[in-house]
Amino acid sequence: MSEHVVTRCEDRVLTIEIRRLGKKNALTADMYLAMGSALERATTDKGIRVIFLRGQTDCFTAGNDIAEFANNPSSDDGPVSSFIDHLVGFQKPVVAAVGGPAIGIGTTLLLHCDLVFAEANSKFALPFVNLGLCPEAGSSLLLGRIAGEKRAAKLMLLGDTFSAAVAKEFGIVTEICLSDDLMKRAFETALELASKPARALRETKSLIRGDLSVIRQHIATEKNLFRTLLRSESAQEAMKAFLERRKPDFSRLED
Repeated sequence: MSEHVVTRCEDRVLTIEIRRLGKKNALTADMYLAMGSALERATTDKGIRVIFLRGQTDCFTAGNDIAEFANNPSSDDGPVSSFIDHLVGFQKPVVAAVGGPAIGIGTTLLLHCDLVFAEANSKFALPFVNLGLCPEAGSSLLLGRIAGEKRAAKLMLLGDTFSAAVAKEFGIVTEICLSDDLMKRAFETALELASKPARALRETKSLIRGDLSVIRQHIATEKNLFRTLLRSESAQEAMKAFLERRKPDFSRLED
């Protein structure tokens, strides 16, 4: 398990807190393992009815740890895939609270959450193309569904940072909160859900999401492309430039 993922259960709500603030909550393989294990536990534990996923008020997650990716471009993606698989198939409600940056997977995982509360100044980004990569976690399908293809293309092809207001307009965020109210508002909502009939919650969530096999197949397609692109010259240049704090140069690369 990871010291950077803290879990606690209170009133049938399991909180999963990402806590690696010194690295802007960047996610490592160990952190994915810890979060996946927490979801696996919650799947069968009848004393857990809702997941509350959070970072800190000023930082949700900056996405994957780029240094880990750069050092191991061909490494096993088992922990990431396992976490995503558990999140996609999780039948109980998931409430997320987003403050500060929610970059890459920090945004795409929200598409699998049922209710998302965001601090007014939080920032989102889907910078996969800018890193020489493609979207993951089913996001290239789900974002088009909720926001429309043109809006999804704008966010994914350009990879620019966008605001909480835009995230709400595009259907990624449920509600925008003031900083002092974010965690309280999100957790109170999780508690409210936990007080409702458990089976009715599960069945309603299932009806809203529909056939998961389509999403799983899309995730598999994304994953295969992501693995290929991760080894490309463009991705290596992007990650090297990120670590060297410079702008990447793709002008002579043809991949």
